[in-house]
Amino acid sequence: MPQSLAKMILLLSFTILLAPGCGRLGGSAAPLYDRAEILALMHKTNDWQQANLVRPPDNRNWERATWYTGVMAAYKATGDKAFLQQALDWGRQHDWQVGTEKSGANVLTAPQTWLELFFIVGDFDMIAPTIAWVNSGAPNTMTGAEIWYMESGRRYCDSLYVGPPTLAMLARATGDPRYLAAMHAFFWDVTGELWDDQESLYYRDHRYNGQLNENGRKILWSRGNGWVFAGLPRILEYLPADDPQRERYIDIYRRMAASIAKRQGPDGFWRPNLGDPTLPPMPESSGTGFFCYGLAWGINEGLLDRETYLPVVRRAWTALVGAVSEEGKVQWGQLVAAQPNPLTREDTHEYVTGTFLLAASEVYKLSER
Repeated sequence: MPQSLAKMILLLSFTILLAPGCGRLGGSAAPLYDRAEILALMHKTNDWQQANLVRPPDNRNWERATWYTGVMAAYKATGDKAFLQQALDWGRQHDWQVGTEKSGANVLTAPQTWLELFFIVGDFDMIAPTIAWVNSGAPNTMTGAEIWYMESGRRYCDSLYVGPPTLAMLARATGDPRYLAAMHAFFWDVTGELWDDQESLYYRDHRYNGQLNENGRKILWSRGNGWVFAGLPRILEYLPADDPQRERYIDIYRRMAASIAKRQGPDGFWRPNLGDPTLPPMPESSGTGFFCYGLAWGINEGLLDRETYLPVVRRAWTALVGAVSEEGKVQWGQLVAAQPNPLTREDTHEYVTGTFLLAASEVYKLSER
């Protein structure tokens, strides 16, 4: 059988499996905008993840820290103190320290939760270690090198979720303008290298700039763009309303929103490669979670047209609900990678649950309207 025909058959099989009315990815049947059901689903997925840790219990690196950004979003949306207590317990377990990664950006993922807790509780001890770290002069800090956020010598789009929002939060918490200056320099430096102006999307890192897959299509990693698209709301939440660069971030956000929306599959999912949904053709929930979150946030904040984008969010949320197993596992989540890779229904990770909770938090808010 010709390879191109085989790919078409595989893609068709996924489309039939996932089309509305033709089957579900999981056993959950939560109504789309029933707030009680959304909250129950948040707890179900979060409880499953707590009982099925991928990393050791004492871990505080980016995979778990991304999950906890979702835990905090769940608390902020619902006011359910179980989420707040979970995050407080995690912070106390680690004495509010930064991550242990070598990447200067990834090190700042856990401090996003410490900072969000600080804004709620007001205990400066929660953020003192982060402030000490970024001002330590270490080579992977803003005070130690001009380009301190590299990973393996590369700028990478994932970093725009973990670094700039933390710096925006630090600026809000301390009133120190250096953090905003560092954030702007970081964000626009990475964007300058990895932004594809024609597609209004990002490459994961410079190795993929202009590279084509075997179908002759661009390699625009779904979760990579998800990191950026979900990071922008978190930047804008803490960026001062009168910041001269605020409109630049909003412009990038809106351009990405339009590009992302038109690439959604008929089943509500996005595929691992936004540049080619046929390679690989299976659904992917972590990118979908990020996109659902970012688009719903834009509707809630009045930055996106409701009539245009609400149908996209509805399809995405329906797909995500269907990806949850009877036990609460968020399935179809691509494993740790730097590019669009094939995956299976059983694949998941702690950050996958985080993206689901992020999406659920904004859909929960939509349900009020």
